[in-house]
Amino acid sequence: MTQIPPLKIGNAADFGRVGLVIGGNSAEREVSLDGGKAVGAALTRSGVNYRVFDGPLPLFEAVSRGEIDRVFNLLHGPDGEDGSLQGALQLMNVPVTGANLQSSALTMDKIRSKWVWERNGITTPPFEYFGPDDHGYDRALDRFGLPVFVKPTGLGSSIGISKVADAQDLTEATELARRYGDTIIIEAEIVGGEYFAGILDRLTLPLIRIETPREFYDYEAKYESSDTSYFCPCGLPHNVEAGLREMSLRAFDILGTSGWGRVDFLVDGKGKPWFLEVNTTPGMTGHSLVPQAAAQLGIDFDELVWRILETSL
Repeated sequence: MTQIPPLKIGNAADFGRVGLVIGGNSAEREVSLDGGKAVGAALTRSGVNYRVFDGPLPLFEAVSRGEIDRVFNLLHGPDGEDGSLQGALQLMNVPVTGANLQSSALTMDKIRSKWVWERNGITTPPFEYFGPDDHGYDRALDRFGLPVFVKPTGLGSSIGISKVADAQDLTEATELARRYGDTIIIEAEIVGGEYFAGILDRLTLPLIRIETPREFYDYEAKYESSDTSYFCPCGLPHNVEAGLREMSLRAFDILGTSGWGRVDFLVDGKGKPWFLEVNTTPGMTGHSLVPQAAAQLGIDFDELVWRILETSL
C-alpha cells in the first residue's frame, strides 16, 4: 500500500503571500488559464493568501516591491517551464513550486533530455533532430520508415505534433512544428499503450492509462474530446505497475527534476517502456492526469494543490 507522507504545513498563513502565475504568452496559454481557475479556487477554499498574475512580468514587479513571499507556478511552455521564471525568482530569492532552473531547461528540451536518458539506460524512442537550416528530413524516413511523429522540441500539451503516415504529409507536419521553434525532431513510432506517472514530492502516483480514438493523444484528446478514456487503476499487474512507477521516478530524477511533475511513456507489446518526456508543470484542468491519479490515493484536489504549494519550501 502506498504510504502518503504527512503534510509539511498545517496553517495556510505559514505560506505567506503567494503569487499564482498563469497564462503568459505561450501556445499553452488557454490550458494554463483553465487550470489556474481551478487552482485559485482551491487556494481560496484552503484559506491561502494569494494573488493571480497573468504572465511573469507583473509577478516580477510585485516581487520587486516585496509583495510576494513564494510563487505557485502554473505557466506552461516557454517562460514558465523552460527555466526562465525559475532563474529570475532564484535571483530574487523567492521560492517557487516545482523544478529549478537547470532541470526545467533540460526537461523542456526534448533533444537533450532524450540524450541524457539514452546515456543512462532509460529507453526513449529513437529520433533525428533538425536545426533551423536543416531540412534533410529524408534521413529520418530512411532510418525509421513510416509512420513517424514530428515534434517541436520545446513545447507541451501535444501542440505542434503530427503523426505522419504518408511521406507526402511530411512537409506540412514539419512546417507546423517549426511554428513553435527553430529546432524539431522526427521520432520513430512505438506501438503500445500510453501511460502517465504523476510525481508529487517523491511520491509516485498510480499510473494512468489512456485510450483515444484519435491517432494519438493530441491536444484535442487531452483537453476537448469526450471520447478519451482514462484508466486508473491502469489494469497492469501490481508488480508490473510498481516496476514502471519506480522506473518513472528514476527517469524523473535523472533529469534533475524535483517537486512535482508527470512522466509520459509508452509500453510496447513486449512490455518494454519507452519514455517520452517529463512535464515539470503538468496541467490542472478538468481533464488533467495528475489530479485523477492523486484521487486514487485519497488526495482530493484541494489537498493536491496544498501539497504542490509545499514543494516551494
